[in-house]
Amino acid sequence: MNQFQGITVSQNDIRSRLTLLALSAMLFSACSLKGILPTGVEQKEISTAISGEKTMTTMTLRSNAFGEGEWVPKRYTCDGENLNPPFSIQGIPEGTQSLALIVVDPDSPSGNWVHWLLYNIPPQFDELPENTVPPSSQVGTNDFGNESWGGPCPPPGVEHRYFFKLFALDALLELRRGASQPLLEKAMEGHILAQTQLIGKYGRGR
Repeated sequence: MNQFQGITVSQNDIRSRLTLLALSAMLFSACSLKGILPTGVEQKEISTAISGEKTMTTMTLRSNAFGEGEWVPKRYTCDGENLNPPFSIQGIPEGTQSLALIVVDPDSPSGNWVHWLLYNIPPQFDELPENTVPPSSQVGTNDFGNESWGGPCPPPGVEHRYFFKLFALDALLELRRGASQPLLEKAMEGHILAQTQLIGKYGRGR
C-alpha cells in the first residue's frame, strides 16, 4: 500500500490506472494517424520514390489495321505492299522526350528476328500513319539488312507472332541512324518511363 497526503492507493489500483492510460494513448495514436499513414499501395509508391525507381504509367499502342492477337493484313507483309502499319499511341507520360518502337518476330527459326527499329520519335507524334516515319525520327537496321520496315515474311505454312514494342523515354538517344537492336536497347537503359506492346500474327499461304 502507498500513501500520498493521506490517500491510500493500492498497488492494484496503480497498475489498473497505468494500463488504462497506456490503452488510451494507443487508441489516440491510432485515431490521430488514420488517414496519415500510407496504405499498402502508398507505401509501395513511397518505397519506389526513395529507391529512385521510375514508375510505369498506362501507355497503350493500337492499330486500326489489326487488334491484339489478330492477323496482320497482307498489305503490310512481304506478300503484299510491305508497308508499315498505322499506329496510335495513348497515355504518353509527362517528361517523355522521345519514343522508340522495336518490332520483332520471336518465332523465327533463328530467334528474335528484327523487322523494324524506330527511335527518337518526337512525343507529339501520337499517330504514326501507314507507310510513314515521323520527321526527326531515326530508323535502325533490321535483320533484313535494311534501314526500313521489313514486313512479316515467315516460312510457308507457319504462323508467327509479331511483337510491336513501344517505349517512352526521358531522353533523346545519342544514336545515329542505322543502329542495331543491341545498340538501341543499350542506349535506352535507365531512360524508360513507360512501355507497352501490341502483338499481331501472320502466316503465309492462308
